[in-house]
Parts: sequence; C-alpha cells; structure tokens
Amino acid sequence: MVVIVLLLVAGCHFVFDTTFSRDLSLLECAREFVQRYKRKESHSKAVPMIISSCPGWVCYAEKTHGNFILPYLSTTRSPQQMMGSLVKNYWAEKHGKRPDQIYHVTVMPCYDKKLEASREDFYNDVYQTREVDLVVSTLEIEQMIEKENVDFEHMEPSPLDRELSSVTEDGKVLSHRGGGSGGYLDYVFRHAAKELFGEEVTQLNLKTLRNQDFKEISLEKDGKAVLTFAIAYGFRNIQNLVQKLKRGKCNYDLVEVMACPSGCLNGGAQIRRETAIPDKSLLQDVTEKYDEVPTREPNENASLHSILHEWITTEEARKQLLHTKFHAIEKNVNALALKW
Repeated sequence: MVVIVLLLVAGCHFVFDTTFSRDLSLLECAREFVQRYKRKESHSKAVPMIISSCPGWVCYAEKTHGNFILPYLSTTRSPQQMMGSLVKNYWAEKHGKRPDQIYHVTVMPCYDKKLEASREDFYNDVYQTREVDLVVSTLEIEQMIEKENVDFEHMEPSPLDRELSSVTEDGKVLSHRGGGSGGYLDYVFRHAAKELFGEEVTQLNLKTLRNQDFKEISLEKDGKAVLTFAIAYGFRNIQNLVQKLKRGKCNYDLVEVMACPSGCLNGGAQIRRETAIPDKSLLQDVTEKYDEVPTREPNENASLHSILHEWITTEEARKQLLHTKFHAIEKNVNALALKW
C-alpha cells in the first residue's frame, strides 16, 4: 500500500493495521456483554450495554449525563486504545523497549480521537508516556500528501508489518463484518445468540426505525424476544436513546452508538470532495469500497489468540490492559481547566 510508504518516509519504523486491535475490542466486548447479560436481573444498569468506542459520545455522556449514563457504557477499550496498550505494553516488552522509548502515532477519521488519546486513563505514570502519543486525521494525511507533492503512480507499494496487523498470506488487508463503525452490533449479537441461547445467526436483518441511523434487531425464542440490539448514530438519535433510558422505556440489551451521522465512515476528520458532488455520494462510494475488503471473524485471528494467551494471564491484567474507566464531569467546572 502506497500510503504506508508515505508513513515510512515520514519517519515511521513500523506500520500496523488497527483491524488487529479492533478484533481484540470485538472479542473483549462480546465477553463483557455476556457477563453483563447474565447479571441483568440483579444489576439494573447491566443492560443496555452501550458501546463506548466513540470519544465524541463518551465526552457528551460524561459532561451531560454523568453518573446516570456512565454505568451503561462498555468498559472495553476502543480499537485505538487497544492498539496503544498492545504497542506500549506487549510489543514494547517483546522488543526490549520501555514504553517511553516508543512514539506511537495513529491515523483516524475523527478529531475526537485526539481527545481520547489525551485522557489520563491512557497515561503511564511510571514511564510518563501516553499509550498513543499522536493522532493524525485522514484529512491531515491528505494535507501531508499535497504538501510533499507525493506521486503515487510512480511509488512502489509497501506491506504492513504483520506482527500486529490483520492481513492474508499474500499481504492483503482483512476487515470485519458489520459496517464501518466497528461492527460491534453484528459481532456481539451473533456471539451472544450462540453463547447464551445456542442459536447460530448468519445474517442480520436490521429494522429501520425513525431514520437510517436508528435501527434494531431482535432474537426470538418461543415467540419471545430474548435479545434486542440497536444502532443509534448522530446526536438526534442519541438524545432519543437517553430519554428512553431516563423514562425507563429502553428495552435494548446493547446499543452501538456513534456521534457522527452515518457512523465513522462519515467522521468529522474524513477527506471531503472539493467538487460539487454531494457528501452523500462520497459516503456511498467510501462504504462500497470498505465493503469490498475481505473479512475475517475476530475469533479466527490466530496471532491475536496467541498474544492474549501469553500477555493476559490474570483478570487484573485484563482489567488494566483491555478496559478503561469513565468520569462524570461536574457542570459547574470550567471546561478550559479540564485535563482531557
């Protein structure tokens, strides 16, 4: 891939693919959901479990709804911060490096990922280093290309480093099912159906509700819905979801929430066309390209399973390295004084 060449020329020594860390997020998220579902009768806020990989949503939840909403949030790290943990902890140790000897950069379609990386929860006090040192947006990558006047047509592509990447034997990038916002609903629904009810679900048919960004799906047993999941993208739908929760009218077991309408492929830091072609057309093109990438189930990632077997040996290690915490922010606090 020629973009990898650009990153190598810019000074990167290794380039990994966050599909690898997304596999880890999906596996751990599914594990967390099953545990929460089993205790939903004794814990009033065990479900719905709300996906927390979107930093825009997390920031809104902490600032606006605080202690009411935070117990619902999944504590599983986002793919970006999973990669931060992998690189600064597992990979560093394997290569005889301290965490502070590695400068870790991620490329993301979202400006709020910069806020996520700067959270104190992802700062190593011992080595005084962040797990993700710098977040570069896809739009900033485009600006780098324009500034350096990169001629892709005459550049030889370079492969990803395989150690922390999801690629085929011949070096092609692998993706996941379930769309461009992480595929949480898709994977966790299928995993939970099999794990909790012995049902093999191969195809998900989501029902559109108020709009294309609010959909739901249910698994029925003996005429009764035993699992009900939803996606809610964009703040209009998020606010409706929160109101349902506050009125005690939310019957979902899991909700995949993203702050951006249409999800991450429409992220605020994504590259935009300069022509008169509407962004909806661009989004459709991007979605089609994304869907063309071959997929693999997270549980089929043999390299990841090998790493987890070696790296995560206790529940305390799992909690520290694969999960995070959230913090209610008092409304009278001066936002300028906050340490993100």
